[in-house]
Amino acid sequence: MAAWSVIEQTEPEFAARVQRLFDAGRHKTIATLRADGSPRISGIECEFVDGELRFGSMDHSRKGADLVRDPRFALHGPTVHPVEGKEQEWPGEAKIAGRAVPAGSVPTDDPEQPPAGVMFVADIDEVVITCLDPGATMLVIEWWTVDRGLERVERQ
Repeated sequence: MAAWSVIEQTEPEFAARVQRLFDAGRHKTIATLRADGSPRISGIECEFVDGELRFGSMDHSRKGADLVRDPRFALHGPTVHPVEGKEQEWPGEAKIAGRAVPAGSVPTDDPEQPPAGVMFVADIDEVVITCLDPGATMLVIEWWTVDRGLERVERQ
């Protein structure tokens, strides 16, 4: 497992592309595991700060309870569909999987109020970018893992 800073240090160009894809829109999707082991999909916001990927959960939310009970998650960046005839301009999409580590409370704007929820920092297993080659003729999948580093495959 790794902090975001490890990916930034070992594969800076790949990390920059992942961050651009995530920063392209405010709303992301996170998958967590319910108590019975079934998947739960929720909307979420996240940020890359000081070498960490951080995201929060409102107080009493189901996704927060899921992550406290079982920290495994998969996070999908915002998606944009390729435009027909301009597929080569499609930026692709990015995904990050790992474990959510509680990192304190989400503060409120009013110091008199209790915290608004739980803040998590990602302990990362895998980062993936899916895009098209420059001619938009092949699907390109690039992924990074702690054990194997950066890999790439092209598919027709």
